[in-house]
Amino acid sequence: MGFSESIKMAFTAIWSHKLRSFLTLVGIIAGVASIIGVMTGISVIQNTIESEISVLGATTFQVQKWAAGGPHSEEEMRKIRNRRPTTVAHAKAIRENVATVDLVGSELWDYNHTVKYRNKTTNPNVVICGGTPEYAPNNTHYIANGRNMSNEDVKIGRRVAILGHAIAQKLFPWTDPIQKTVKVDGRKFTVIGVFESKKSALGGNYDNYLLIPITEFKEIYTMQYDDGRDRSVNITVRARSNEVLQDAIAETRSVMRRERGLKPNEEDDFTIFTNESQVKTFNQTTAGIKVGAFVIGIIALIVAGIGIMNIMLVSVTERTREIGIRKAIGAKRKNILLQFLLEAVILSNIGGVLGVLVGFGLGNLLILFTDFTVSIPLPWAVIGLLFCTMVGLTFGYWPAHKASLLRPIESLRYE
Repeated sequence: MGFSESIKMAFTAIWSHKLRSFLTLVGIIAGVASIIGVMTGISVIQNTIESEISVLGATTFQVQKWAAGGPHSEEEMRKIRNRRPTTVAHAKAIRENVATVDLVGSELWDYNHTVKYRNKTTNPNVVICGGTPEYAPNNTHYIANGRNMSNEDVKIGRRVAILGHAIAQKLFPWTDPIQKTVKVDGRKFTVIGVFESKKSALGGNYDNYLLIPITEFKEIYTMQYDDGRDRSVNITVRARSNEVLQDAIAETRSVMRRERGLKPNEEDDFTIFTNESQVKTFNQTTAGIKVGAFVIGIIALIVAGIGIMNIMLVSVTERTREIGIRKAIGAKRKNILLQFLLEAVILSNIGGVLGVLVGFGLGNLLILFTDFTVSIPLPWAVIGLLFCTMVGLTFGYWPAHKASLLRPIESLRYE
């Protein structure tokens, strides 16, 4: 009897006991779906977060007081909070002393402000960024209308502003906002540009902010927080090319350590991070969730495997006479072993395929309630099916081995 004939007989045996096979499949489906569902959900979130974390350009990195991704403990929070702030002077030192960079920008941020034009006013949730001309290229958020801020705007401290797309739409739905005067917390600013739209699937809104010269920001807004700490400047640095990115980071670190007077045995009191380092931090955060889901899924598959073994033992008992007849007409032990093993593997993989489909569906339910994009993590589907095959082989072997050892005469007598 050939391999194809064994497969055909396995499918026939499964189909002839549809209810029993289905009940066995439920365990496999649940196990695989639990793994694939969680992994798909994480993949949906991860793909979105990775794309949104990657705000900086490919050759851009950031220098700041705070840690990328935030502190992971109270102790780390206290340690970082007590760091000295990074400043515009540090940005100037990097610009003048690091030959491998071409753009060095400075940013200060403040929240919950209003912008007004005539009788139209935004909600009091506008974010204000005091920045330099490097803001747009270093953050890959470009000007859609008008012009970028100039070095002269910053040097003189002109009251000019570049509006986020949402603010421009709200205040100037039918009018070109360029050279119009808006009031930011009651202060007049001339609009010189509008940023292109840049939505966030995570609920944030890159469009609901405006950019003003950092010099004007420092004049208007206090440079201290409520607890008396000085504001810290975010410094964005763009390397001249991807090939010199690591050199630029190393040189910038050297300049920062020198500017801050750190001794050789002292650790950095600032953070340098790139898109890649932020994505790595996120992946490390979700690693525990992935491992947990995998362990839960494996336990479910083992339980389902025990069910397969039980069903296969029942099947061997029910088909004892059939086994005896096949052996009597020349079937060998390996033919019987192969037939029952194939039946267990096929049954397990049918459940695996259904579990993968259910898992993909459950994991992508997130897109119904968010702006996330669909994700199909095919490598995990392959891993899930491989485990199903292993479960079928492992838990199907003993029943198949038992069937192959049956003696023809005793099997034919079985009632």
